[in-house]
Amino acid sequence: MILEKISNELSFFIKFFRVFKKGPLLIGLFFFISCSTITPSKKSNLSLNLKVHKEILPNGLRVLIMENRRLPIFSYYTYFDVGGRHERKGITGASHFLEHLMFKGAKKYGAGKFDSLIEGNGGFSNAYTSFDNTVYHENMPSKSLPIIIDMEADRMVNLLLEPKAFEKERQVVLEERKLRYDNSPMGKLFLNMMQEVFEGTPYGGSVIGDVEDIKNVSRDQIFNYFKKYYSPNNAIIVIVGDVDTKKTMTMIRERYGPLKSNPNLKKLKEKMDDDELYKHRGRYGRSINIEGQSPTPIFILATKGLPLGSHKSYVVDLLSSILGDGTSSYLSNLYVINDKPLLASVSAGHYTLRKNGVFYILGRMIKKEKPENMKNVILKKMDDFCKEAITERALQRTKNQYFTSYLNGIRSNAGAARFLGSFEFFHGDYKYYEKEWDIYNSITIDEIRDACHEIIKKEEFLFLSIWDKN
Repeated sequence: MILEKISNELSFFIKFFRVFKKGPLLIGLFFFISCSTITPSKKSNLSLNLKVHKEILPNGLRVLIMENRRLPIFSYYTYFDVGGRHERKGITGASHFLEHLMFKGAKKYGAGKFDSLIEGNGGFSNAYTSFDNTVYHENMPSKSLPIIIDMEADRMVNLLLEPKAFEKERQVVLEERKLRYDNSPMGKLFLNMMQEVFEGTPYGGSVIGDVEDIKNVSRDQIFNYFKKYYSPNNAIIVIVGDVDTKKTMTMIRERYGPLKSNPNLKKLKEKMDDDELYKHRGRYGRSINIEGQSPTPIFILATKGLPLGSHKSYVVDLLSSILGDGTSSYLSNLYVINDKPLLASVSAGHYTLRKNGVFYILGRMIKKEKPENMKNVILKKMDDFCKEAITERALQRTKNQYFTSYLNGIRSNAGAARFLGSFEFFHGDYKYYEKEWDIYNSITIDEIRDACHEIIKKEEFLFLSIWDKN
């Protein structure tokens, strides 16, 4: 699913796989549509009538603007088509490192100016990096729109990378790596899953990067990486809120229009987008036990998933939700919500990336015992999953849950900006939400059962576990 390109890999540790799993990218409906006017059915379609101005500047910059005059505030999102998958050995973590450095000053707005101006105007800014993209965002009072446009255009191509700030931020990133992976059982488990499932592919690592690369990468290497990928023809700007479209576009054309595109970008991206690079090479049918700080074992059963956007990937999204989304799911009733629970929690998910994906079952055990015991219990029962879990009632319940997520997710400028930007980024068209809902709504129980039999093969799962054995 795409929503979780909104969140970066680092959010995984907080949300514990939940947001990286299944479900519609849309995850919501914009605020002026009445929920009572739309109901899910086999024939329903989703037409939100969103009034969005889309424009592509001569230098390739894509701009989306949607007005919402309810409150004197706006959200400003900038999507760059660069993330962990674009890196190589020696500069792993470069995209994430740059995310940090983008707040440390540019040509016009030097060191410390970005944060002070944002906060001084009563706003908030942040960013996230994923395997597929890097996204910067601000939530601000309407009067500050001109300064945001000016600052964002400045740092898009004129980043300073001041040496002292560079070295200071290197240490910040190293500490973040410790926090998110080395000292986090969930993070360490996630990292090992990515390394094993996506072995030999650009997804087979971490967005933060390898420790040695973070320690040794030079300013020149990061600057060269910046010049390759930070250009207007590799970016999307989304603005939602109390703005005037015509005046806003005038400011954007004046400030971003003169910025030069990267003429080599297309060739560079063609090389990195080669599907052959992302084919599954992981070795399944084996177990990996990791020593960590979890008092009771946490485990993942992982197998091949699908890249986002294909019809089959949407089918597997629904399958994962039926099996393990929420307390009413099949796996929860089987292993958690009963008289003799075996697990404290369990879920299933389909983590879809632009070029590939992973299907998983995740659980936390109640007792401090060998996780292999639980693995054997699940594998023994796995042959029954497709027969027992997938019913018409379960499918309709899951579709209703998805539909509710569509209706409830976007109730703010920021939510709407993420909604538009993510569809535009991953599908090239912010209107793709209509097609996505139609796909989910059209999927039949037979399709899900077929996908289940294809995915749920116990000999093709990789089992990873982590716990403190002492």
